[in-house]
Amino acid sequence: MKLRCLIVDDEPLARKGMEDYVRAVDFLELAGVAADAAEADSLLRRMPFDLMLLDVQMPRQSGLQFLRSLKDPPLVILTTAFSEFALEGYELDVVDYLVKPIPFDRFLKAVVKAKDYAAFLRHKEPSSKTLFVKSGGRLERISIDEILFVEGLQNYVVIHRATGKLIVYMTLSGMMAQLPEDRFMRVHKSYVVALPEVSTIEGHTLILGDHRIPVSRTLKDEVVKRIVGANRMKR
Repeated sequence: MKLRCLIVDDEPLARKGMEDYVRAVDFLELAGVAADAAEADSLLRRMPFDLMLLDVQMPRQSGLQFLRSLKDPPLVILTTAFSEFALEGYELDVVDYLVKPIPFDRFLKAVVKAKDYAAFLRHKEPSSKTLFVKSGGRLERISIDEILFVEGLQNYVVIHRATGKLIVYMTLSGMMAQLPEDRFMRVHKSYVVALPEVSTIEGHTLILGDHRIPVSRTLKDEVVKRIVGANRMKR
C-alpha cells in the first residue's frame, strides 16, 4: 500500500526537488503540494494523507506552529536548512528531520522509517490484548499484559517485559497511544508504566520487580491514586 504524501514548502525549487524524490520511490504517491501552512491546512481538510513532508521555516506560520495546530496530523518528516529545530521537532513526534540540501539516500532512509511506522499502525490490534511492534527489522506480536513499562529514548522506545526487552522505532507518545489507558500511565517524561505491575511506591520512585522508575513531582498524587485503584482491581 502506497503512502499518500503532502509536500509543504514555500520555496518552489525545494518543492520541485521533493516532488522528484517522492516520484522516485515506489511506495510513495504524490497526492498534494502546498506553498504555505494555510494551503496545506485546506488540503488536509479535503482529503486524507499518510505522510506530510513539512518545511519548518515558512512565512506567516512556521511548520512547527502549523504542526502544533493540527489535532490529527499524518506522519510528518520535517525539512529545513537549519538543524537547531531538531529537538523541538522530535518532541512533536515527527518521524524524521531532514536538513537541506537533502541527499536522496537520506530522504529514502526517512521515508522507509515512515513506511515501517505506518505498517505498525495498520497491523496493531486495538480490540485485542496483543499488538505488533517492529523490532530488529521484523514485526513481532507481543501481549499487552506482559508489558511492565516502556522507556523513551528520543525517537525509540524500549519495551520492558518479564521475559526481556524490545527496542522499537517510535516515540513514547506514539507507543502510549497504542496502550489501554485503564492499565498504563505516563508517570515521567521518559516512562510509561503498567499500573497493576507496581509493587511498591517509595517517595518519587515506583518499584516493579527489580526496576525502579522515577515519577514526576507534578504527577505524584495522581500516580498514587491510579496505582492504588489499579492494584485493588487486580486483586
